[in-house]
Amino acid sequence: MVRGTYMSILATSRYCGSVSGPICVSRRYFGHFTEGSTVFGMGSQCCWNQYRKRISFVQQHTDIARGLDLRVKAGRLFKGGEHEESAGMERSESANEDILMLIFQLDMTMQVQCALNLEQYDIAKKLRDKLTKVESEVMKDKKSRRGSASKNDVQDMAFRILRLRADLLNAVQSESYSVAANIRDQISKIESESVAASVRAQAYEDAQYAFRLGQRVKHKVFEYHGVICGIDPVCCESTSWMENAKVEKLSRGPDQPFYQVLVDLSADTNLLVTYVPEENLDAVSEPERNVFYHPYISLLFYGMDTAGDFIPIKELREKYKRPRHELPNDEEEEKPGEDA
Repeated sequence: MVRGTYMSILATSRYCGSVSGPICVSRRYFGHFTEGSTVFGMGSQCCWNQYRKRISFVQQHTDIARGLDLRVKAGRLFKGGEHEESAGMERSESANEDILMLIFQLDMTMQVQCALNLEQYDIAKKLRDKLTKVESEVMKDKKSRRGSASKNDVQDMAFRILRLRADLLNAVQSESYSVAANIRDQISKIESESVAASVRAQAYEDAQYAFRLGQRVKHKVFEYHGVICGIDPVCCESTSWMENAKVEKLSRGPDQPFYQVLVDLSADTNLLVTYVPEENLDAVSEPERNVFYHPYISLLFYGMDTAGDFIPIKELREKYKRPRHELPNDEEEEKPGEDA
């Protein structure tokens, strides 16, 4: 489990009066921020006007969550805790951290823009540099969890192998056999990594998803409702997580799409984000157009569409390289020549 530190994305500072509740974000991303540095908030009322609705939403849902938590705990006194414990197997701290880092990056980007609007160019440059470092750390963390999954990574490995083979030839010609043996071992290791990376890259490219970002779903086993906020073509969690979640017992195993799911707090306040295999999810045919209780909803989605699903923000779609979902027009509207 990733150790985190409670930090506020919208913390009070000498540049901004906006405040929100604390969230858990990994320490390693913030090693670049020294004490006294301006990290969050820029430009007096600028940020407040932009975030006032989000802050109100989070505070409102925090109060609601407290009330729901009392009801859920009271229900367990009569129903027992097995259901919650089983559903908790799919709780994912890494997925939650992944979401929070996206929210943090969005906030930092807006802070840079606020600084530019206020002509605070030195502050904007410092924030931009820090954001770049954080983005670099995020990419490293993503690669460590998901492995190399792009064609560029595979090509880089191929170039490394070519260079090593040239070094191997030189070592053999100079009769440096111990060096040659070491280079040969390096080549074998990179070749095996290259094959695995090629398979992952192909899986990412050819992946077919049954669900989309923002879609409301229902868990087949635990029956809670949620909203899709992240997509992976295969399981990218740790081995220990997969063992705890009993992934090996799934009919499709780990080599199927896995989804980051925001859980409706009215179902369980202890399940904030889950990581669910595709085979355990069902689409909600007629989503209810009522309030979905989760503090991340207003940060990751523009709102609800006419079908009752949620519309992901541009940055969320770009992160997973997913297209906009267009609702089909009503059949009657597509036939203007016919009488109503």
